[in-house]
Amino acid sequence: MRLSLDYLASVGERPSFPQVTGSETRALLSNQLPEIGIGASALDELPPVIDGGRPSSPRFFGYVFGSGEPVAAAADLLASVLKQNVTAWRSSPSAVTMEQIVVGWLAQAIGCDGFSGSLTGGGSAANLMGLAMAREARLPANQSGARPGIVYASEQVHMSIPKAVALLGIGRDYLRYIPCDDDFRVRTDILRAEIERDVEAGTTPIAIVGSAGTVATGSIDPLSELAELAREFGAWFHIDGAYGALAAIAEPASFAGLNQADSLSLDPHKWLYQPLDCGCLLYRSPADARRAFSHTGDYAKSLVEDPIESFAYFEESIELSRRFRALKLWLSLRYHGLEKFREAIRNDLRHAQLLAHLVAAESELELMAPVKLSAVCFRFLRPEGHGVEADGLNQKILQRVLRRGKVYLSNASIQGKFSLRACFVNHRTTPDDVEQVIAEVLAVGRELATGAES
Repeated sequence: MRLSLDYLASVGERPSFPQVTGSETRALLSNQLPEIGIGASALDELPPVIDGGRPSSPRFFGYVFGSGEPVAAAADLLASVLKQNVTAWRSSPSAVTMEQIVVGWLAQAIGCDGFSGSLTGGGSAANLMGLAMAREARLPANQSGARPGIVYASEQVHMSIPKAVALLGIGRDYLRYIPCDDDFRVRTDILRAEIERDVEAGTTPIAIVGSAGTVATGSIDPLSELAELAREFGAWFHIDGAYGALAAIAEPASFAGLNQADSLSLDPHKWLYQPLDCGCLLYRSPADARRAFSHTGDYAKSLVEDPIESFAYFEESIELSRRFRALKLWLSLRYHGLEKFREAIRNDLRHAQLLAHLVAAESELELMAPVKLSAVCFRFLRPEGHGVEADGLNQKILQRVLRRGKVYLSNASIQGKFSLRACFVNHRTTPDDVEQVIAEVLAVGRELATGAES
């Protein structure tokens, strides 16, 4: 506990990325497995491990990755001590009931009242489960095997979608990537034409996947239009909201159509700042979940008929053994209240707009995409006469910025151009931290442009 408190007290001063090499981490962690335990002295080996980890720094803007809220972290410790298997009510009555309550809270908070669901390891697992439900609802395969059908998604879709399509036996060749407009939103006119062509050829549309926050730019697809197309052609409508959907707590108008989904992924370990792991799949119909996932051996069948006491998550999920994920979320929401999270999300959105404004104010920087959520893509402009082409220059800038350790950025390809990317999903970030992004990129860019070394 003392190590944890010391870490939280110093996290703002820690480098945005650990200053260690691969060989150093390997040497640090390659101790021999002891035959005889070393007892409490093992705790003395933890500080270097902490130093070699990626901190929850207020200047870490690399991924869509929440900052780890301390009250939730304390609850996570208790969950480990209690060691509940949240697989069925009879296995852990309070934990299962709490998860049902928390899932209902999440659905209500984003305007999806009445949806059911379960907590998952993350958005990738939730997307896999959502598409498994889609396939079984539209082109059943659990008994007779997969048959050809099409899944449609924008060219900006998260990599978990093609992975899910492959794992489900649909096949990546049956995933249609639909072009986007200048705001990186899927083109519904092209989508319609693709579906009509496939239907004419006798192929079944399984699902349309909408993005409520694409990973590169944070763009939000026209969800209501996608829902209408799904209904018209009898396809399932799944929304990948792992990044953005929880921002509907703060800006509901930007997410019109969330409640028209058949299934929806979201990640409390992103925009509710929960410790890993804490994803969620919401769905309209528990019957569709049971159709996809129910297959119970005799040893697991319930012997009671009470609708509460006979409930089993393993009948509506791919998991059997399940961690007590709901405790941290329940305690965190109860402790702080929804308004605190709403304001933290609004701060992240404001920080993104601030960075976009600061980029636009600098002649040496270029904004690469509209800022719809909290992802900002930009790059340093190559000075006149600079010998390195623009993509190569910005790659070098990113590498040097990361080595300096003051801010952590990632990268994105925007219309084929290498771009720097900052994503704000951190309750610890301040406007001063945002301004440091500009200072670092300009300093490093100018050094490289003049051939100077840091």
